[in-house]
Order: sequence, then structure tokens, then C-alpha cells
Amino acid sequence: MQMIAHYTVADPVPFRTAFDADAEDRGRNGLSLLQLWREDDRNHWALFQVTDAKAARAYLSGGAAPFNAQAGVTGVDFHFVETA
Repeated sequence: MQMIAHYTVADPVPFRTAFDADAEDRGRNGLSLLQLWREDDRNHWALFQVTDAKAARAYLSGGAAPFNAQAGVTGVDFHFVETA
């Protein structure tokens, strides 16, 4: 299973710094980054491999709040997907 995430951010520099620093926490919660893209300064997309969907959903519904605040995330949307 994979997850596609869309982040809307206030500033790309603090977002990227916080995003990189959060890698270990995401990993402990079943998410491994495969690719990160920047559409423009405010919109970033990430593709994650999901090894534990339950842990990942729990993290995203509450545990990621400190990251979102530190990174200046103003909006986030997650989609769990599987190969058809």
C-alpha cells in the first residue's frame, strides 16, 4: 500500500527542514518516503510506502500535529492507494 500526501505550506524552507527532521518519526509509524515533489512554494506532494496502515492512520490523525505546526502546514490531504 502507498499513500499520496498533499501539503499546503506557508513557506517552503521551514517545511522542508521540518519534513526532513520528521523522517524517523514517520518511519516508526509505518511511513517510508519514496518521493517528494514541489509544485510551487505553497504546494508539496509526497509519496510514501505504507508498512503499517493502522499506525500510519493513527499518526496522521494526531501524532503529526507537532510536525504540521513546526513545518507551517496550513492544509493537508492524504490518500491511501493500492496498485489496481
